[in-house]
Amino acid sequence: MGKGLARPEEITLTRTEHDDRYGGGFSMKKRKGRGPFMGKMYSEGPHKYRNKGGYGPNPRSRLEDDDGDVAMGDAHESSRHRFVPYGRGGKRRDEKPGRDKKNFGGSHREPQQQGRAEYSEDRKSWFKVTIPHGKKYEKSWLLGILQGASSVPFNPVHYHTDHNRAHFFVEDSAAAKALKQLSRTFTDRENFKITILTRPCPPPQNFTKEIKDEELEHFKNCMQKRYDGAHQALDMKAVRSDPDLVANKVDLILNRKCYMTTMLQIIEDNVPELLSLDISNNKLYKLDDLEEITLKAPNLKILNLSQNLLKSDRELDKVKGLKLEELWLDGNPLCDTFRDQTNYISAVRERFPKLLRLDGHELPPPITFDVETPTTLPPCKGSYLASDDIKALVLRFLQQYYACYDSEDRQGLLNVYHDEACCSLSIPSNPGQNPSRSSLGEYFKDSRNIRRLRDPTLRFKLLKHKRLNVVGFLNELPRTQHDLNSFVVDITAHSNTLLCFVVNGIFKEVEGQSSNPVRAFSRVFIAVPGSDGGLLLVNDEQFIRNATTEEIRKAFATPAPTPSSSPVPVLAPVPHDMVQAFIQVSGMNAEWSQKCLEDNGWDFDQAGQIFMKLNAEGKIPDVAFMK
Repeated sequence: MGKGLARPEEITLTRTEHDDRYGGGFSMKKRKGRGPFMGKMYSEGPHKYRNKGGYGPNPRSRLEDDDGDVAMGDAHESSRHRFVPYGRGGKRRDEKPGRDKKNFGGSHREPQQQGRAEYSEDRKSWFKVTIPHGKKYEKSWLLGILQGASSVPFNPVHYHTDHNRAHFFVEDSAAAKALKQLSRTFTDRENFKITILTRPCPPPQNFTKEIKDEELEHFKNCMQKRYDGAHQALDMKAVRSDPDLVANKVDLILNRKCYMTTMLQIIEDNVPELLSLDISNNKLYKLDDLEEITLKAPNLKILNLSQNLLKSDRELDKVKGLKLEELWLDGNPLCDTFRDQTNYISAVRERFPKLLRLDGHELPPPITFDVETPTTLPPCKGSYLASDDIKALVLRFLQQYYACYDSEDRQGLLNVYHDEACCSLSIPSNPGQNPSRSSLGEYFKDSRNIRRLRDPTLRFKLLKHKRLNVVGFLNELPRTQHDLNSFVVDITAHSNTLLCFVVNGIFKEVEGQSSNPVRAFSRVFIAVPGSDGGLLLVNDEQFIRNATTEEIRKAFATPAPTPSSSPVPVLAPVPHDMVQAFIQVSGMNAEWSQKCLEDNGWDFDQAGQIFMKLNAEGKIPDVAFMK
């Protein structure tokens, strides 16, 4: 490297004078991990080039003075353009139509940015401080570390968050400059550098002066003059340029909180029955201050917000409590954010479902389901059992089924299920909660809730097929005691070859837990006729949830009902000692031994005689002796 050239890491570019293209003075030094090009981070760059799909200032623009002329060279040199092969095409910023060039020795006023509040010279001491991603920090921690590190004491005003950013205001240019110099000089708890952005701004709303009595009188007179009593309409269009207000030197800027709040208060005090309000062409860029109109003028049907500076349809959320029938929004930037007219109408009607006209155009009638008169749901009825024959069949089946299900051994359910039976169980799906850690965790591994299960292989695996697998699965579930008095049974479909019914009720777990948790269940049974005139289940789908407070209060509150007073009669549980004794005598397995005893009314001697007779005649199949 030549002697007269400095190495890249020795070059430091320092800018001390204010340049509104860069948001203040800056210095560029080599930073580890950022290469030899010592440019700023994305969050430190100028706001106007961010998120707009354009390019930042080209390198040559850094050598230009604030007035747009080249710092070195004479006037003739500055008027000639040097070819920049990778520069931005088109006109330079100073040559764009509508921009005034700065002149030497002359004053120049930057054009006001659209959508921002106006502020006069005496308010330029206010600065807005923004910390990108500052919402994640605690307010006390963030302000404490800034106040401790700043070389100039400051008083933060109106701290608030917006999206993921944190903002506050300071009324001191020296404090704003000191805060700007702190940008990226310290890190947070996660070792991320904290960026600080500052810019001049109008004073925060909390510090805006109140309206003087003389101004208030002129304001009221203006509103009275613009009010149409025949149509209950108030026209506040472009109110700042009202001749009477201008003549009396009242600068009424409706996008300031004090004036908007005063207008709403005057409406509430004098014309709360207002039906139409026109506040178009008032440079409104947000509707926060209009939010109380839903309380001040609840009967408002027509609202004109056209020719303002509203950029997002989210602003409409602040007044969506109004039952508007006509709305005007044309001339706002938000109208250009939609792909087509259909999306535009849909977004607006989402906030105002009864809207009939938008921007002067008729809309299709809204589809509503409003109930004009309050109605009450009919009281819940009891079980629906179709006919007396079906009722007797189903209730007899249920008392036998749950007598066995609540016993110590559920193997007796083998003679209730068809050989090709199918069974499944599910529990509720609560978003954001780990089901395995809930109070229903013991059922989680077998839950086939298809709202959670997306894997078809797992869905199939959790279906229990074949009679032996079904009963084996039921045997693994916690021991229970069902409250038969809580049962509600509904027959949903029936024919000569098929019967479908739903059982809803309450049970408690009686095994392994001292608290005996109370559960609610809903169970769908599909059955076909059995060879003995009973029912064989081909499908069993059970849903288990935690019982409600009211269900727990009523559960097991009454003694077990008798057959004459209960839709589900209660019989004694299966005498397993008798079944075991009959197994020893006959040599048959448990299923056939129990069936033989049931067919003979649990008469042990008679069942033995019938067994001896049929066995001698060879009418008992070999499967009865398979264990």
